[in-house]
Amino acid sequence: MFFILNASVLILSAALFVYLKIDRKKTSDPRKDFWAKERAANSTRRKPLDDLDYIRIPLDELPMDLLEDVPKAEDYKQIIRSLSELPIVNFTGISNTDLKLRYGAPNIDLLTSYDQNYTLLVRTLQQWAQALYDAGYIDEARHMLEFSVSTGTDVSATYRLLCRIYKEQGTPDKIKGLYPVAETLHSAMQKTIFRILQESDRSDG
Repeated sequence: MFFILNASVLILSAALFVYLKIDRKKTSDPRKDFWAKERAANSTRRKPLDDLDYIRIPLDELPMDLLEDVPKAEDYKQIIRSLSELPIVNFTGISNTDLKLRYGAPNIDLLTSYDQNYTLLVRTLQQWAQALYDAGYIDEARHMLEFSVSTGTDVSATYRLLCRIYKEQGTPDKIKGLYPVAETLHSAMQKTIFRILQESDRSDG
């Protein structure tokens, strides 16, 4: 009886050992997966960039004639003018590895510059809009913020100021129109932006 029990334990232990060994093989290692994906990305040849969603800056719709006596505002205008001549693409939330896999490793520096242009664009639009708002040019600030939102910006201050303007102009219902935009954001700031919209939506102030 003792021998049979011992044999059963040994068999069970052996079966468990084999199962765990197989299970470990099946369980993917995130680090190994990452480096395997990175190696594949670095080996991806250059691909066409025809499907990029380039952003066009509507210079003729921006208030270039306002705040001419404000040095910072003039700096913002100059930045926007310069950016209007460069390729701008929003790659927020997309890793370099994924970009290389999709467009080829040789294109990564170019794509990175496009994304850097976008980051500079939305930050500058936010700063310029804030300057306009502070100076009393509410409609112009709103128009600029709405353009920024239309590009998929994840600058939380843009949503906060736009919500404030909507409420001040008696159009708080427009805040609800920002939720679908927030839902499409692939950014770590998405939850923060949702919180801003919800708080603005609930608040009467």
